[in-house]
Amino acid sequence: MSVRTPDPDWTPNPDDTPPSTNPGWLTDVELAEVRGRLPLLYVEAVPVRVDGLGQVVEVGVLLRATQTGEMTRMLVSGRVMYGETLREALFRHLEKDLGPMAFPQLPTSPLPFTVAEYFPMPGVSAFTDERQHAVSLAFVVPVTGTCEPRQDALELTWMTPEEAASDAVSAEMEGGRGALLRTALASVGQLR
Repeated sequence: MSVRTPDPDWTPNPDDTPPSTNPGWLTDVELAEVRGRLPLLYVEAVPVRVDGLGQVVEVGVLLRATQTGEMTRMLVSGRVMYGETLREALFRHLEKDLGPMAFPQLPTSPLPFTVAEYFPMPGVSAFTDERQHAVSLAFVVPVTGTCEPRQDALELTWMTPEEAASDAVSAEMEGGRGALLRTALASVGQLR
């Protein structure tokens, strides 16, 4: 039996087989209810460009506008859907945020550089998300193609590892993601 992760724009077609009774997508109301009761699993990715020796030479950080119009920096991130592998979730979110021509180079066996636990109340951990309690597996992922930000990202800024680790960039990131970015850089030997 195969598990299908439904397309959010799916509409019934009389010729189609009906969707699973337990689809991977939740309505906004269902998601809000689940967020209030259970921790959710996320993946986060730090897109990087590497040289011929595999050393990180550039780090990609997304620029987004919040609902209040504030500009913030973000990493590629999103939920893991029911029946979806971590590899599939990473690839889906990288393609969603960076475009189909980003060509992420996922390792044969993806292992996170850290696990970040986000809480809706500040002070429990270094990471906060006012919407929910979330557990995020964070990965550094080399990309080799052309990145065209999509969804709610306005642009992808490529910067040196030193620029990405700066206090200025950390100050533009919400929920402790500046610390997560620094941890990513340390995991690839770029934070001195």
